[in-house]
Amino acid sequence: MNNKYIMITTTFDNEEEANKIINLLLEKRLVSCCQLSNITSSYHWKGNIEHSKEYLLQMKSKKNLYKKIEKEILNNHSYETPQIICYDIVDGYKGYLDWIGEETK
Repeated sequence: MNNKYIMITTTFDNEEEANKIINLLLEKRLVSCCQLSNITSSYHWKGNIEHSKEYLLQMKSKKNLYKKIEKEILNNHSYETPQIICYDIVDGYKGYLDWIGEETK
């Protein structure tokens, strides 16, 4: 595997905003698949420890599309400092990875 595929994660405080970005990324064929989950996040923010309900978005794509995806998220996200993390997919079922490649441009 040549680390050609990635998974990107970000979080939102509301489902509507998450779905807006999901649809945007899918329509532009920047991602092949998105999964949205309810989570509880705990973190330091501006001198305080915060606990909040959030939505975790996981997206699959190609590594060469990462900067475009990051730009779309930043242009449409309401957080001052959104979590945007990219993970290399180092191995996986070839059929699924091929599908990611076919569904993204």
